[in-house]
Amino acid sequence: MLKKLNTTIKTLVVMSVLLFAKESLQAQSTLDLRINEVLVQNDSSYVDDFGAHVSWIEIFNGAYNYINIGGCYLTNDLNNPKKYWIPKGDPRTKIASRYYVVFFADNKPARGVFHLNFDLKESNIIALFDSDGKTLIDKIDLPKDHKSDVTYGYFEDGAGKMGYLKKATPIANNNPEPKVSSGDLFKQFDPSGIGLTLIAMIVVFTALAVLYFIYKAIGKQFVKTTKPKAVSTTKEQADTVQPEAISGEVNAAIAMALYMYQNELHDEINPILTITKVSRTYSPWSSKIYGLRQMPR
Repeated sequence: MLKKLNTTIKTLVVMSVLLFAKESLQAQSTLDLRINEVLVQNDSSYVDDFGAHVSWIEIFNGAYNYINIGGCYLTNDLNNPKKYWIPKGDPRTKIASRYYVVFFADNKPARGVFHLNFDLKESNIIALFDSDGKTLIDKIDLPKDHKSDVTYGYFEDGAGKMGYLKKATPIANNNPEPKVSSGDLFKQFDPSGIGLTLIAMIVVFTALAVLYFIYKAIGKQFVKTTKPKAVSTTKEQADTVQPEAISGEVNAAIAMALYMYQNELHDEINPILTITKVSRTYSPWSSKIYGLRQMPR
């Protein structure tokens, strides 16, 4: 039973590690990239590295780690998903966490990595494919009425509804207005902090209770597996049962006696008895000084 329990625990640990690794790898994949903002008709907006006003596409990294977009494909035709291959090896294709990169749709790929081999003048769609050229990462349908210097994209970076934005925000948040954080909202709801204290106490005590029951259950399993089993003996086996084990004190005494015997530390007694005659004839038993000097009264 103990072996089975250990196997179960090891299996759970391995599964947890594999699940965590899977989540980590998925979190670092290109699937977190989004086509965040697009400007089709650029008259006086953002310029490229050559100072030209051209159409541009902003890609947003929604993950909390770096993602390299190199090796992926951008296209304006779903029938040709590998229309523009984003070269690898350029450090600028490594997009930081919650950050952006801009590609210029000017149909001039000779100008660099971020210059596409198509433009957006007659495009109805923009799609981003993974490095296998088959996995669609993201796509957006462009509106037919292109407005000058007005971008189209997500109102909140990488998620939610899409539409015309109030202002062009290349390499920046699509919604630059200040946002109320969850902490501020909770502070408005609970200004004194009593609710937060109660929630924290409930969470802590709930966690302790759960841990108590878990350890109790595990302890019962170990008690069941380590509890000695009663052994039934037959009459013949009972006759051959060994006597009770000798105590430690007796063993120590026997060991000390054997040690002293082997090292000859025991007392040696001479078995021969001799009687020597005393040369003096005087004996205190015949001395008069020990006699009575005065008669007792």
